[in-house]
Amino acid sequence: MTFLDAGNRRKADDSDSALAEETQRSSTAESIKSFVAGGAGGVAAVLVGHPFDLTKTRLQTAAPGTYNGAVDVVKKALARDGVTGLYRGVVPPLLGVTPIFAVSFWAYDTSKLLIQALTPNRKNKELSTAELAAAGFLSAIPTTLVTAPVERAKVLLQVQGQGQGGPQYKGVFDVVKHLYREGGIRSVFRGSTATVARDGPGSAAYFAAYEVTKKLLTPAGSTSSDLNLGAVIVAGGMAGIAMWSIAIPPDVIKSRIQSAPTGTYSGFMDCARKTIAADGVAALWKGLGPAMARAFPANAATFLGVEATKKLMDKYL
Repeated sequence: MTFLDAGNRRKADDSDSALAEETQRSSTAESIKSFVAGGAGGVAAVLVGHPFDLTKTRLQTAAPGTYNGAVDVVKKALARDGVTGLYRGVVPPLLGVTPIFAVSFWAYDTSKLLIQALTPNRKNKELSTAELAAAGFLSAIPTTLVTAPVERAKVLLQVQGQGQGGPQYKGVFDVVKHLYREGGIRSVFRGSTATVARDGPGSAAYFAAYEVTKKLLTPAGSTSSDLNLGAVIVAGGMAGIAMWSIAIPPDVIKSRIQSAPTGTYSGFMDCARKTIAADGVAALWKGLGPAMARAFPANAATFLGVEATKKLMDKYL
């Protein structure tokens, strides 16, 4: 090998190293953007969707005959606590929603990169619908570490507003403190299995529906990044409908496990069996109306927040 050859090889190696570093920096920057944008979308989702979520949770956890339906829940909440009653339990999701959605969108984008890395010889760089759904499912696993304790506190605060007795909490930190004293970290994370059972398939449907709807709304010769905010709202709303059309049964189980006194259920399947035995199979679909009513506006707000935040960061960062 001549000195010229060695020099050329060193230049090629330096070029490859610089390219790898640039790719790594770009990937890290995109991950940070996904994290921040997901958090912004989550805040938007809570502000729009919390009254619907409170109505759903109360229908799922109340004793039979407590309410005639979703409208009755709203009437009784307003009569008891006024308009602020519809936002009872909003602090846990507001505190937790930034990391929940931030982790969810970060994990989704990371899972897509993982799938591409595991299929290096793929002919099409675009992921298939099945691969997008797989990435969505994987995103639910790390997200549960944040979602489960946040929803445990939220459910307890929401149910407390029904005036059915039991511990009366002053706020989210009081809930967590009480749960930890009662049963340690296990009590704080009660309902984690049900959360994965809900959010795994739900997130698969959620992200796949969003990507497919965006593709359908993209005019010929354009890319999905060129879509206007109206199209993003439609795609986000459809994502929410897709998720909640399959997520209600495990959500019912999750709400009951997280709101019941310690020892009521031994696990996910025990709660499902006891729920069906006591209230019939229809009980697994309690709260479907409020959930579906919330699905479109809350998730349209989510993706609107995500996409708008990404565009701002792309413009100014």
